[in-house]
Amino acid sequence: MAGLYFHIPFCRRICAYCDFYKSVGLGRMEELVAAMHRELEARREYLGGEAVRTRYFGGGTPSLCSPEAIAGLLEHAGKLFDCSAAEETTLEANPDDLTPRYLAALRRAGVDRLSIGIQSFDDACLKLMNRRHNAAQAVQAVRDAQGEGFENITIDLIFGVPGFGGDSLRRTLDTAIGLDVQHISAYHLTIEPGTAFGRRAARGEFAPVDESVSEAEYALVHGTLTGAGFDHYEVSNYALPGFRARHNAAYWHGVKYLGIGPAAHSFDGRERRWNVDSVEDYLAGAPAEAEMLTDRDRFNEYVMTRLRTAEGIDLAEAKALFGTERAARMQRDAEPWIRSGALRTEGGKMAVPAARMLVSDAVIETFFET
Repeated sequence: MAGLYFHIPFCRRICAYCDFYKSVGLGRMEELVAAMHRELEARREYLGGEAVRTRYFGGGTPSLCSPEAIAGLLEHAGKLFDCSAAEETTLEANPDDLTPRYLAALRRAGVDRLSIGIQSFDDACLKLMNRRHNAAQAVQAVRDAQGEGFENITIDLIFGVPGFGGDSLRRTLDTAIGLDVQHISAYHLTIEPGTAFGRRAARGEFAPVDESVSEAEYALVHGTLTGAGFDHYEVSNYALPGFRARHNAAYWHGVKYLGIGPAAHSFDGRERRWNVDSVEDYLAGAPAEAEMLTDRDRFNEYVMTRLRTAEGIDLAEAKALFGTERAARMQRDAEPWIRSGALRTEGGKMAVPAARMLVSDAVIETFFET
């Protein structure tokens, strides 16, 4: 099975924390969609005949794209790839784009899952992050989506925002749970160079929360969401039973996927490809770059992705994929972490306990081959 990813890079406004490739040049949407159709044709052999299980529109802000354009891309993909067994078609959206009319058209286009970028239900926090919606619009967007028949909705939240932990974060979590969505992604704020927050931090005007605050807010997020019946199945992802994000899970488990659009990445099992991160250059036909993954690369990626999930590493699988010597070394390297409680082993699997997932990167780096 394989996945299809469509990257729509346009945004009306740039959020203060965002370091993904994006553009405010909305006037080129039509040109971009036409170029994405051309890329679909050119890459029709990339998945080697494997059936497409998931389709995902990411960005940027894909909800700025018309339902007709989305339907056209899905229809075209269906002629080039076997999409008959597709189980999930997701579109990322901003709350203020989700009118009932737009939502109904998305349903007709074939979108059956929404990923709504809410980030907070605190208006002051949303203003700080330069979001273009308010809390009331976010609540209404979810209710409108449910009213139009969407039964698989995920909302994104951000914690670790200076000044917006404690009661503010509790209210946001309680509101999210009260909306009866099926999936919640909760990300800790990262201050990246080149973002508005990053520039403010460089001037000494903004600083990340300290480690103790991060840990307390993570514990609040984890305890609140799991207490409400959500399964914490990946560092930043929580789902009700049966509603794990299938497209994202494919990335974590090494499934093939084809990415279409500026800055989109693809993976065929051995080679990683990525398109130029410029709308102008993409429209001009700039070629993709590629690298063949070495066995070391594949091992490092395997460790990094598996240890971010609740299931962790299947030791028998790791031995079959990477050999006895690597598996034995991995188990030796794990021993200090197991003693400290940062790793656990059970049923032939090795995983980071949920309570320690916030600091999983330190554990993961231990296993990397350089």
